[in-house]
Amino acid sequence: MKIYSWNVNGIRAVAKKGFLDWVDEEKPDILCLQEIRIQEEQLQKKLKNIDGYYSYFNYGERKGYSGVAIYSKEEALSIEKGIGIDKFDEEGRVITAKYPNFTLVNIYFPNGRSSKERLQYKLDFHEAILNYCNELRAEGEKVIVCGDYNIAHKEIDLKNPDSNKDKSGFLPIERKWIDKIIEQGYVDTYREFYPDTEKYSWWSYRTRARERNAGWRIDYHFVSKDLMEQVQSAEILNDVMGSDHCPVLLELAD
Repeated sequence: MKIYSWNVNGIRAVAKKGFLDWVDEEKPDILCLQEIRIQEEQLQKKLKNIDGYYSYFNYGERKGYSGVAIYSKEEALSIEKGIGIDKFDEEGRVITAKYPNFTLVNIYFPNGRSSKERLQYKLDFHEAILNYCNELRAEGEKVIVCGDYNIAHKEIDLKNPDSNKDKSGFLPIERKWIDKIIEQGYVDTYREFYPDTEKYSWWSYRTRARERNAGWRIDYHFVSKDLMEQVQSAEILNDVMGSDHCPVLLELAD
């Protein structure tokens, strides 16, 4: 089973850049999208009803902002939108799909760069989402937590760590939260297979960073340790264009 995660930076924008052709060619079993930036009434039928897929959406209340989606060949046993906390749920950042062998949590984590208030919002979100995922595990679920985390964990995970050490996305307090989730039994699947590989999943549009490969690895599939025996591979598909992010892939044994 192949599970993809991709921050598309606007589903309508990526649809104009070959998104549906890519889906048809790649044929993901499950595709998780972040930052879809659309409302339900704006969603075209061709994006809502991709042939062969069930589709699930969680829209942000603010137009043109945030939002997440899941396309799945297999119908989910259940879908939950949000985590039950209004200040986070109004931004449409989380959608959870339960399947027979695992529970998938697709997340668009906040960016904390715009203000101290937004950084605190991000830090509060970190704790709330960890509690949410831990509750799922306490119920006996094997958990996959995928999406755009908006954090580079280690220096290997971004091109210029020294010049970014005081910026949200690479702050010590954010990186310590990644340490914390690992300590609590979640595995960074890409690093499990590629402990020393420098490969990125996001590049700033502003500085033509992708051409120079001056990027950040901020898109992840973390899984609870009890699911690792099913994990076969994890990849960063940085040759796929259409967004300032590229898709990341997790492959599980059927």
